Amino acid sequence: MNLLNPDTVDMQTKTAVKSNHEKVWDNCLKIIRDNVTPQNFKTWFEPIKAARLEGNVLTIEVPSQFVYEWLEEHYITLLRKTIKSQLGKDGKLEYSILMDTNTSAGQPISVRIPGKNVNTLKNPPVLAPINLNSTIKNPFIIPGLKKIDIDSQLNANYSFDNFIEGDCNRLARSAGFAVASKPGGTSFNPLLIYGNVGLGKTHLAHAIGVEIKEKFPQQTVLYVPADRFMNQFVEAVKNNSYNDFVHFYQMLDVLILDDVQFFANKERTQDVFFQIFNHLHQNNKQIILTCDKPPVDLAGMEQRLLSRFKWGLSADLTAPEFETRIAILRKKMYMEGIELTNDIVEYIALSITNNIRELEGALISIVAQSSLNKKPITIELTKQMIDKFVKNTVHEISIDYIQKVVCDYFELPLELLKSKTRKREVVQARQLAMFFSKTLTKSSLSHIGLHCGGKDHATVLHACRTVNNLIETDKKFRSYVTDIQKRINIQREA
Repeated sequence: MNLLNPDTVDMQTKTAVKSNHEKVWDNCLKIIRDNVTPQNFKTWFEPIKAARLEGNVLTIEVPSQFVYEWLEEHYITLLRKTIKSQLGKDGKLEYSILMDTNTSAGQPISVRIPGKNVNTLKNPPVLAPINLNSTIKNPFIIPGLKKIDIDSQLNANYSFDNFIEGDCNRLARSAGFAVASKPGGTSFNPLLIYGNVGLGKTHLAHAIGVEIKEKFPQQTVLYVPADRFMNQFVEAVKNNSYNDFVHFYQMLDVLILDDVQFFANKERTQDVFFQIFNHLHQNNKQIILTCDKPPVDLAGMEQRLLSRFKWGLSADLTAPEFETRIAILRKKMYMEGIELTNDIVEYIALSITNNIRELEGALISIVAQSSLNKKPITIELTKQMIDKFVKNTVHEISIDYIQKVVCDYFELPLELLKSKTRKREVVQARQLAMFFSKTLTKSSLSHIGLHCGGKDHATVLHACRTVNNLIETDKKFRSYVTDIQKRINIQREA
């Protein structure tokens, strides 16, 4: 008589049960594979394992809370039909969410196919405690590192020393310097810098990071463009390293995220960034963001993120005024060892008004052209290169250029035109500058007044009426207007 070992019987039973639930899930995967793309199948379904089958309830193991939420949001209908096809109309599905360490995250989160479990939290805390001294996976280049080894990805050439301050950026620069002096310890957290392309957002963001590293070398600073952050996130999900990705960003002291507007309509990216943002902010870590518009105008962003963007300071960068453009060019000339005459520098500054990157690019192009052709840099060569560099050769006249032409005509310094003096000749020149700015540009009365020494719109309107009256009654004054108009037209047709 052969007696079976109880342990052997138990093992055989377990093997049979295991084979049964795996067989059911394999049949489910065959159906799912025919209804999704190969890439989606590989990303979302291949990592799933069947855990057990109890009656008509199949439990599957998913690698993270994120994968669970993604399945429930995007594949709930497909899963419902598939399970019922294998287990009958009463078939049900439960999830067991695992940590990256392959240990269970407590009790399985149960979700029945007929409808979601309303008690399930959207973002439960499923991450393990962070050990900053242990090695973790780095979503950048190095496969493993410690906190002190993280490369900040900063450009040392973008510093406060070569960031020219002007009315266009004074608030943002001052706030950035305050943050660099006390990261995480000011009310400017987060610091959000916004403005159009080419106005220095990235330069200022790097400058803050460079300054922090110089003053606090022990702090971990990271600069990352938003598109790179998104690519890292996608790779983390594909490689089942979601927790490592989050841990990496949560261990930072200063996070500088460039062009956050690219997160628009990227719901899952916003979810993970929301989690990272909260952790850093709650631990007094500094967050610096840049985008191309103020938070109120950011479309496609979750309100919970927008509200956090407004917690700190939003500082804008505007187009640099004439004096600032001159200073930028002279700083670039000094750094590159270039010498140009004042009239050439002023012509460049008057021709390119809205983009610092284009302003510096035009300067380099002129120097390169001169060097290649072995010709001296003259005003004629400058005009030729500017026409090629600026696509639109029929330039819209700027207020700065109009003021320059008027001041040159009356032989007055530009500073005097913008001053508060009431001398007759200065007032007359100022009124003419306002008049031509109103008739030849699309600027508002308030904007024109701001460029003319901080005058209000009523003063600009009065100046235009005065000039129109004098044109009709004063022959000499009418000749002034005609001559100035001709000088301005030279630039418009250049």
